[in-house]
Amino acid sequence: MTPPDVAIAVLAAGRGSRLGGDVPKPLVELRGRPLASWALDPATGSGLRPVVLVVGNHGNAVARVAPEGVVVVRSRRWRRGIARSLRAALEALEPWAQVGAVAVGLADQPLVGADAYRRLAGAYREGVSLAVATYHGQRRNPVLLARTMWARARELDGDEGARVLMDNEAVEVDCTDTGSAADVDTLDDLREAERLLEAR
Repeated sequence: MTPPDVAIAVLAAGRGSRLGGDVPKPLVELRGRPLASWALDPATGSGLRPVVLVVGNHGNAVARVAPEGVVVVRSRRWRRGIARSLRAALEALEPWAQVGAVAVGLADQPLVGADAYRRLAGAYREGVSLAVATYHGQRRNPVLLARTMWARARELDGDEGARVLMDNEAVEVDCTDTGSAADVDTLDDLREAERLLEAR
C-alpha cells in the first residue's frame, strides 16, 4: 500500500513591511530572482506533491512567480496574520484525499534546502504527526503537520503560525546540513543571504 503523500505549502501572503520599499517582500530580488522563487525551488525540487503557494498582498504579481505545477491559493484575509495563510493552505489541501501531511515553509526563507522537506516527510512516514526542522539546535522551518493536526492549526489566529503547535510532542528533525532557515526581514538580512549564497 502506497503511503499518503506529503504536500508542501509555501506562505507568501504577508506585507513584509519591515523590509521597507514598495516591493512586496516575496518579490524582493536576491541575485536577480524574487525571494518567493528561491523558496519555491527546494519545494518543487523535493519531489513532494502537491506544492501550494499561498498569496495575499499583491497576490497576482506574487502568483506569477509560481512555476507550472504549483497550486496558487489566495488568502483573502491575509491582513489578519500568518495563521490565515496557513488556514488557506489547509483548506485548499483538504480535498486531496491522498495528502496525509503538509510541510510548511515561508517565502522569506530563500535558503531552505529540498532535503529539509524530504527529512520531514521521512519523519511523517515513520509515524510522526508533528515535526519541526532544526538548525544548530534551533527550531525553525519547515514545520510538518499531519492531517490529524489540521483542525488544531485552523484554530490559530493572527501571527500565530504552525510553530505555536510545537509543544513537547513535536519531533525535532536536524536539518543543519541542508541549508539555512534565515529570514529576510531587513536589508541586512538580504545582504547576509547573498553572503551565504557566495559561501556555498
